[in-house]
Amino acid sequence: MIEETRRPAAVQVRRLSHLSFEARNERGGTVSIGSGDSSEFTPVELLMAAIAGCGAIDVDLITHRRSEPDSFNVDVQASKVKDSTGNRLEDIEVTFSVTFPEGEDGDRARLLLGRGIQQAHDRLCTVSRTIELGTPVTMRGSDV
Repeated sequence: MIEETRRPAAVQVRRLSHLSFEARNERGGTVSIGSGDSSEFTPVELLMAAIAGCGAIDVDLITHRRSEPDSFNVDVQASKVKDSTGNRLEDIEVTFSVTFPEGEDGDRARLLLGRGIQQAHDRLCTVSRTIELGTPVTMRGSDV
């Protein structure tokens, strides 16, 4: 049995201009967020990228010990639904396209690929696990 651990996670988002924001993590990294009227990622696109990125990191951690991939791409598709219950994504599908070099090391990495994808889905990827488990989100204002 895995012992429960908890670590704080935090990101700050600040407004740059009308419908333009910047997210900053505690390490100083930034990403631009927009409404879809510019090249900035929308929050929905960031969520999809987070799902793909989280799974990709997990799979890469598992397979790279055997072989460095020749190519490693992850695509995410979903249906954006707006109905009487509100806005949401449905039918989120993550597709891994990973190739490894010929030879024993590549063969071993290929053998781990399917298992790595399954482990990312079933227990490792914090982002997709959070979505699938339906973690509540609280939104509130602060006294400014």
